[in-house]
Amino acid sequence: MSRCLSERSIDHVILERGEVAHSWRTERWDSLRLLTPNWQSRLPGYAYRGNDPDGYRTLPEVVDFIAAYAKTIAAPVNAHTTVMSVRSTETGYLVRTDQGDWRCQTLVIASGACNVAELPAFAARVPSSIAQLTGQQYRNPGRLAEGGVLVVGASSSGTQIAYEIQRSGRPVTLSVGEHIRAPRVYRGKDLEWWMDAAGVLDERYDQVDDIGRARRVPSLQLAGTPDRSTLDLNALSAIDVKLVGRLAGVTEAGKAQFAGSLRNVCALSDLKMNRLLELIDEWARANGVDDNVAPPHRLPPTRVDDSPPLGLDLAAGGIKTIVWATGYRPDYSWLEVPVIDRKGRIRHDGGVVEAPGLYLMGAVFLRRRKSTLIDGAGDDARELSVHLASYLDGRPAEQTAGNAA
Repeated sequence: MSRCLSERSIDHVILERGEVAHSWRTERWDSLRLLTPNWQSRLPGYAYRGNDPDGYRTLPEVVDFIAAYAKTIAAPVNAHTTVMSVRSTETGYLVRTDQGDWRCQTLVIASGACNVAELPAFAARVPSSIAQLTGQQYRNPGRLAEGGVLVVGASSSGTQIAYEIQRSGRPVTLSVGEHIRAPRVYRGKDLEWWMDAAGVLDERYDQVDDIGRARRVPSLQLAGTPDRSTLDLNALSAIDVKLVGRLAGVTEAGKAQFAGSLRNVCALSDLKMNRLLELIDEWARANGVDDNVAPPHRLPPTRVDDSPPLGLDLAAGGIKTIVWATGYRPDYSWLEVPVIDRKGRIRHDGGVVEAPGLYLMGAVFLRRRKSTLIDGAGDDARELSVHLASYLDGRPAEQTAGNAA
């Protein structure tokens, strides 16, 4: 957004609580790699220039990429500046920080969608002898106690963490809820290549039947491994990770209770994956790609035990650590503008917030399915900056919404 505003000669400042790429520096596990291939890191005026376009950036490389972009575009970043509150004024907004106050006509909220880990209320009933970590707090297996680990959540983060911990010699039980299985490579090309080429990632928020549901869909079960391998539940079962159903509760006595729907959840995940692959196959046939790539194939169904356990005495069962990979929510506790819904999300229309001159960036499916990817930020910023500039010029909202589209 800073780059797009600079192109329009709109004076602005970026307030950052830490250093550039703060969350990547402080809230990720050590071995994490970007889930999208290097070529897909496309930002306005900036793209990957290395010799490994199909590889996946390591955590330090992601930090360097974002920091280099900020330097290249001379982004006006005020680092180590924590926003304490934002409130409306007659001319715009008053932003109070621990480094002084700012007044502005327009404000872009780009604080991210993953500020606070979402934990169920029953997490409080986990015995005190068992350590509990969120995905933000987990760093590597070496920091965990010896003994069993329960990983809760089987989307991209949960499966990667479970795989790493199991390989360290600690037995892992993975609690599986809703997820979307996906092959890393399909018909000889990265799945992200197919979704990019077929327009799946460019699907707009105003083109789906239920945008609320679309924004709640879990992330694809992908991992950015150097060998481009598929990390799904079958791969985890193959290294003896124990699969159980969704964690439904913890009793006062410290017994975990698992839902009995594991088989159905996995079958639905397989169905969703195959629907995506069918869409890709249809696009390949319709666009003359079919004969230039490997033939279609399908992964074998997810393997599930006939009778997975429905309960586990956590302490007696040898569980020493629980890693909660159960998703995140944004933190808008500092926002004193009445635009928050009952679930703590900002009410907006494709990033145009229900308050004059207020905009949102980085939320799930903000304007496109790829909005939370690095590759999606540029397109969203281009359109929202058009709307923002039109607002500053005093043009009517109906016209600016049309321009932004």
